[in-house]
Amino acid sequence: MRREVRAASVIAVAVIVVSALAGVGWGLLAPTEQLFVVEPGRGAVLTGESGHQFDAVAMFVCFGAVAGVLSAVAAWRWRGVRGPLLLIGLLVGSLIGAVVMARLGEQVAEWYHPRPHDPPIGQIVELPTEVGTWLALVVQPLLASLLVLFFAALNSSEDLGAGTAVATGSFDAAGAFGPYGAASYPAGTGPLPYGSYELAREAGSGSLPETRPHR
Repeated sequence: MRREVRAASVIAVAVIVVSALAGVGWGLLAPTEQLFVVEPGRGAVLTGESGHQFDAVAMFVCFGAVAGVLSAVAAWRWRGVRGPLLLIGLLVGSLIGAVVMARLGEQVAEWYHPRPHDPPIGQIVELPTEVGTWLALVVQPLLASLLVLFFAALNSSEDLGAGTAVATGSFDAAGAFGPYGAASYPAGTGPLPYGSYELAREAGSGSLPETRPHR
């Protein structure tokens, strides 16, 4: 159990780190929105620039989808810790990672495209775009969890291939059961008659079988 908890923690931290890197990439690549300054502190959006807000959100969703798929595949490859804790670690890491991706990406976009301070009238300025909707944050954890559940459904092993299953029916005390739970006997022999078992038991005890009169 401790090993699986540590593995789930490692997976969650790794997913958060990957999401942060994806957020940096999104902040550098996200399109800006251009405005025409009409008066101090106010600007008018140029024609066609309002669509960049949708483009930025679509790019964020794609980054989150790729991060979710790659993290799910990488976590499933860790065969020895497959189980519920792996899914929990992946889901928690993806949820936190999506938030980190959005916040860090917006901050990077702000640094890369700083807002001008008191621009003059008639100037065109570029403003960094934002995620704007929390629905975009659901894509990464949703895809990651669904992909792991899909892998688990396709796996026919009871322990999902982790190698932790305990073999059943292998009790072999006094030759009672074989590897498949069936009675095992010495090579070339089969079950003995009841009388033979009585003779063998009495012979093993060092006493002769009791003679019974025939009627």
